[in-house]
Amino acid sequence: MGTEKTTRGKASAPQQEVCQGSSATAWYAHLGMLGWALLVGLSFPAVGLLSEGLPPLLLTAMRFTIAALALLPLLRNRHELWPGVAGLVLYALMGLCLAGFFGTMFWAAHQVTALTMATLFVSVPLMAYGLGRLVGVERQAGGLLALLVLGASGALALAWAEAGGDHSRLGIGGAEALFFVGCIASALYPVLTKLGLAKGVLSARAGVRTLWSLGLGAVLIALLALLFEPPGALARLTAGDVLLIIYLGLFSSGLTFWLQQRATAVLTPAGVTAYGYLVPFVSMLILFIEMPQRISPQWLPGSLLVVLCIVLLLRRDVRMR
Repeated sequence: MGTEKTTRGKASAPQQEVCQGSSATAWYAHLGMLGWALLVGLSFPAVGLLSEGLPPLLLTAMRFTIAALALLPLLRNRHELWPGVAGLVLYALMGLCLAGFFGTMFWAAHQVTALTMATLFVSVPLMAYGLGRLVGVERQAGGLLALLVLGASGALALAWAEAGGDHSRLGIGGAEALFFVGCIASALYPVLTKLGLAKGVLSARAGVRTLWSLGLGAVLIALLALLFEPPGALARLTAGDVLLIIYLGLFSSGLTFWLQQRATAVLTPAGVTAYGYLVPFVSMLILFIEMPQRISPQWLPGSLLVVLCIVLLLRRDVRMR
């Protein structure tokens, strides 16, 4: 299946955000994903600054609501804002994917280090490639798979450096396993987006797709939160917590998923999620800023592999176009 398949009629009206195959469009997508990697890398330590004991599912619903409300004024005049029944179902599934990932991230924030979370997150590109092949939105590409493995190796090397070569610190516990389930949900998000675009049931506008997936995700996760979390726990929110939630909603949810939606219309799911390999690299740089004494040559191999992976992915995409 090609990068994009448009259909006649209403679904294909605004096609400028659907893949045109142009190099300029691809470069905008790649540059946007570089910004995405920076914002996601910053979100892991930011989540860790939230007060302990806050309900993670309710926080996720708040975060999604803030992001959706920020997008709504920009899209109120879009004639394609309202999806059909098939589109609503798919947006709901996409919203659950977002809720699953961010819900587990909030829950694990105080039990797993920021770099460990970022390292587990690098499983997403390989899973996105496999899931994309399963539903037919990824072509068989041995070269791409090799690059994904290269990037994953670099990210694991960064985890090894963070653990100081201690095998015991790389063990998987309950919190890490739950966060990994959230990573699977994250891998599904661009795959479902690409599938919906190919079938013409999702809007061609990245902002509309982001709005619906975040909005429905907020509603669904809030309903789930009411079953498992006491709303009164939100009384523990401090002014600093509120500011952090607003930041995470606007930037780590709204902006990052708009960038991802824009790139997904141009790139394959694996190509989009491959930028997750830069996330532990960003976390490493933050660690160096906080603790300069941690800088050592053991970080170099993983850093070089991650950067090489991204450069080769860019080169591959340019050559293919």
